[in-house]
Amino acid sequence: MKATKIIENIFKNYLPSPFTIAILLTFFTFFLALVFTKPIEETFLSYGKEILEFWETGIWSNSLLVFAYQMMLILVLGHVLVLSKPISNTILHITKYCTNTANSAVIVACSTMLVAFFNWGLGLIFGALLARKVAEHAQKSNIKINYPIIGAAGYLGLMVWHGGISGSAPIKINEDGHIKSIMEQVSSSNLLNQIPNNIDYSQTVFSWWNLLIFTVVLIVISILFYFLGKHAKPTKIDLPTYQLQKDDFVTTKAERLDTSKILAMLFGFVVLLAFFIRYFNDIVELKITPNLINFFLFGLGIMLHGSFKKFTSAVGESISDISGILIQFPLYFGIMGIMNQSGMVNLISDFFVSISTEITLPIFTFFSAGLVNVFVPSGGGQWVVQGPIVVESALQLGVPLPKAIMALAYGDQITNMLQPFWALPLLGITKLKAKEILPYTLIAMVVASSIYILGLLLV
Repeated sequence: MKATKIIENIFKNYLPSPFTIAILLTFFTFFLALVFTKPIEETFLSYGKEILEFWETGIWSNSLLVFAYQMMLILVLGHVLVLSKPISNTILHITKYCTNTANSAVIVACSTMLVAFFNWGLGLIFGALLARKVAEHAQKSNIKINYPIIGAAGYLGLMVWHGGISGSAPIKINEDGHIKSIMEQVSSSNLLNQIPNNIDYSQTVFSWWNLLIFTVVLIVISILFYFLGKHAKPTKIDLPTYQLQKDDFVTTKAERLDTSKILAMLFGFVVLLAFFIRYFNDIVELKITPNLINFFLFGLGIMLHGSFKKFTSAVGESISDISGILIQFPLYFGIMGIMNQSGMVNLISDFFVSISTEITLPIFTFFSAGLVNVFVPSGGGQWVVQGPIVVESALQLGVPLPKAIMALAYGDQITNMLQPFWALPLLGITKLKAKEILPYTLIAMVVASSIYILGLLLV
């Protein structure tokens, strides 16, 4: 507890906002490029001008801006699904089985991690609302529970998401030509020839070893939270009822179309029909892409909400969660532009190669990704910046690309238990404070890290 208090004070007093961190990293990257990659024949002034051009080109990269929009939609549409009545009712049904802190912690932890493995945005909000509703149920039924443990359990989905179906790195390397596109200005022609057109989910998310690691994490962390709950003291709960779904009210004839269940169900059916026609073969081949996931979530979201008015209202409520990400992505694209075009990626990857072996590179990647995530709390942004370094290093040392990239994914997701940025929606919904859930998420981080490292060593 004392250690977590120190960490909390450090975050509170010395860690600026994520946007400010992105700005500071931009200046830092500019400085490193200017010092370590300047050609001998150029002046600092002329090369500084070139670096600014690298930065501007990266910011407005069309392919990367599309990627940013895809990642933001995954979060928003996942949130929209949780706010629908069927999932809201499912959450309320689950709370009936929460009779004490121990079994409540297991139920919230296990279900949240399972949902987050499917979609990280869905898992984030699902876990938050489930934790809140468990507390309301306990308050109404006079059940004594430790609410911070339940809140921490509702955040555990962010510890497994990047190794799941909506993980930024696995989902992007599954797209045709993506890996080569980010490596064209980094790797030599010899190494480029070793890069596959894409790496599908059978080699990453749905590989036997990733599914095994996820299963072990799911079981061990659920058991851990059972014992944490078993020995925890109850806390006081004073919460009003959180309104999950609002009814439609028609005031004009025009609004009948907005609230029409038939029209919403018809359009949702058309979207899902088009989805299966377009992506059936991709699903069979495990070629999961951001467009596939978002198209499915879009059609399903409309059908589950039952009207365009409810759907758009849920979108409006969900959109606030991406405000910080929206403006940060271009900054990280600018950083990537500097690193790629200045040659910094090659310098960093050469360093990793010099201190690593085929066995240790995934472990170094895991720890470095965890460290980077503390300062760059965005899986998409981190893949853009660190992905080329990992790929280049893996190619030089002969480490299988799926293993190296999943090591990055594991490291990125694990320190979400330390970095409270993504906990903000959960804290807002549960009305808990970061310092209340941090002791339990840190314990989960240590235990799960051991499983991920052991898994990477044994694969």
